[in-house]
Amino acid sequence: MLKCRFAEIVLGTATANEATLTMEFERQPDEIEPGINTFELKAILLVDDDKQLASALQWILADENFLVDLAFDGEEALLKVKAHQYDAVICDLKMPRLRGDAFYLKARDLRPALSDCFIFITGFATDPQIRTFLIEHEVKFLVKPFPINGLIHCVKELLG
Repeated sequence: MLKCRFAEIVLGTATANEATLTMEFERQPDEIEPGINTFELKAILLVDDDKQLASALQWILADENFLVDLAFDGEEALLKVKAHQYDAVICDLKMPRLRGDAFYLKARDLRPALSDCFIFITGFATDPQIRTFLIEHEVKFLVKPFPINGLIHCVKELLG
């Protein structure tokens, strides 16, 4: 990569419309020094069958410098967990094909380190089956509708 150190413009003498541009370049090192203008993005898998909500949350979290991948049901999410490494998973509980609680159990078997990296989002926290799951597995959860700042705080605390 070349970086322009300075440029000198010299006007030509042949015609009034002619100009000569002389530039001198300084060679940059091939390797960037670690820690200079670099930062690591944390990867989040966001799983929700509500595509509008998932998309909105993806943009919001991207603005907070997270790399966000989407899945719209538990089956799709499971395929992504098999193929990719994530730092956190934000997951709805009531979804078609494979519910969030069943996805959590399968994902935990595939990648045990992920078991403490889930944040569940649900509008059904009072449903007895869901409530039992949340309590038994001692997982983080937010009840829909939740404040965006609450989700951001929860994610940062989880990844902190």
